[in-house]
Amino acid sequence: MLSMIGLLGGLVLLIVLTMRGMNLLIAAPLCALFLAVFSGIPLFPQLVEEGQANLVGGYMTGFSNFVAAWFLMFLLGSIFGKVMEDAGAADSVSKWVVEKLGMKYAVLAIVTACAILTYGGVSLFVVAFSVFPLALSLFKQANLPRRFIPAALALGSVTFTMTSAGSPEIQNWIPIPYLGTSPYAGWEVSLIVAVFMAVFGYWWLKKMIVKAVNNGEKFEARKSDPHVTERELPKPLMGLIPLVVVLIISFIFHDSLKQSALIIALLGGVVATWALNRKYLPNVWESASAGTFGALIAIANTAAVVGFGNVAKQSEAFAIAVDAITHLPGSPLIGAAIAISVIAGMTGSASGGQAIALPILAPTYLEMGVNPDALHRVIAISSGALDSLPHNGYVVTTIRAICGETHQAAYGPVAAVTVITPVLGVIIAIFLFSLGL
Repeated sequence: MLSMIGLLGGLVLLIVLTMRGMNLLIAAPLCALFLAVFSGIPLFPQLVEEGQANLVGGYMTGFSNFVAAWFLMFLLGSIFGKVMEDAGAADSVSKWVVEKLGMKYAVLAIVTACAILTYGGVSLFVVAFSVFPLALSLFKQANLPRRFIPAALALGSVTFTMTSAGSPEIQNWIPIPYLGTSPYAGWEVSLIVAVFMAVFGYWWLKKMIVKAVNNGEKFEARKSDPHVTERELPKPLMGLIPLVVVLIISFIFHDSLKQSALIIALLGGVVATWALNRKYLPNVWESASAGTFGALIAIANTAAVVGFGNVAKQSEAFAIAVDAITHLPGSPLIGAAIAISVIAGMTGSASGGQAIALPILAPTYLEMGVNPDALHRVIAISSGALDSLPHNGYVVTTIRAICGETHQAAYGPVAAVTVITPVLGVIIAIFLFSLGL
C-alpha cells in the first residue's frame, strides 16, 4: 500500500512541480526520493549488498544508461537542426510552406512546416524554436489567440510525424533492437493512423480557436515578442534536400545497422546542409557548438525522468502494476499500448517510457507470438500519448521557454492534440492490426 502511494504520489508530485516551473533535473530526483522513502528502497548503495535496489544507484543507472544509448542520436539531431536553423534552411522551408498556403490557412501552414522539418529528422525542440517566430507573426496578422501557438507547434511535431513509420525521430527507432524490426514496421497501418491524427487534430485545434475567437479572444502583443528579422535565405529546395538525405540514408542502412543507421543519416544531413548552404552559414563550428548545448539540455531532461522511472521500476508497486497490465484479458496489443502509455506518462517522456518498458515487456509479448511489426507500431504511437502530460520536457519547453505562455492558458489545447488525439490513433491502429492489416 505504501509503495503504491509512493509510486502514484511521486508521479503526481512530479507533475505539480513541473507545472510550477521547477527544473526537471531537480524535480525528478526529488520525486524519486519521495517514491523511494514510501517504497522502502534504501537511499545509498553503501546501505545494501552489491546489485540490490537503492535510490542513488537506480536513479543514476537509468540516467546514465539512457545517455550512453542515445547521446549520439540526440547530439547529431540537435546539431543538424541548429545548422539548418543558422543557415536559414529551416526558415526557408517554413516560409515557403506559409507562402504556398497563405494567411487563410495560417494554422495549417504552421502544422505543415513543423511536420516537414520533424519528419526530415530535425530535433523537435529546434523545430519549435525555428517555427515559433513565423507562427507568432501569422497569429498576429490573423488576430488569433496566441495561447494556441504551442498546440499548433506540437501537433506538427510530436504526433503524426514523431511516431510514424520511417520517421527519423528516436521514438520510432528505440523499439528496433528489442523487437528485431525496422523503422518502417507496420507502415500501412501507420499511414492510415498518421492521416487520421493529422486531420482530426487539425480539425479539433481549428474548432477550439474559432470558439475562442467567437468568445472575444484575440492576439495580444508583448514587448518581449521576437521579430522575424529579414535576411537572405537559401532557396527552399536547398533546405528540403538535407531532409531527404536523412530519410534516404536511414532507409538504406536500417537493415544492416539498425538504430545506428540514424547516426549516419543525421550526420549526412549535417554535411548536406553545410555543403548546400555554406554561403549562408556564418560558422559551422559555432552552430555545432550551440547544437551540442541544446542536445545536452534535451537528453538531460529526458534522462532525468528516465532515472525517476528506473527508481519506480525497483518498487513493489511497479512490479504489481506491470504484472497486472501484461496479464490484461484480450489482445496483447491492448496490454502493450496501455503499459507503454502508462510508463511514458509516469516518466513524462515517450523515449524514456520506451527505454524503461521495452526490456521488460518485449520478451513477454514476443513469447506470446505477437507480430513484432504490429507491436512496434503500437508501442511507438502509444508512447506519444500520455507522455505529453504537463511534466513532459517538450511541453514545458515549448509552452514556457519558447512561447512564453502558462500551462493554465496553453496546456488544454496541447493536451487535446498530443494526448487525446494519439490515444484515438492507438485505438485505430490496434483495430486495424486485429483485422490482419
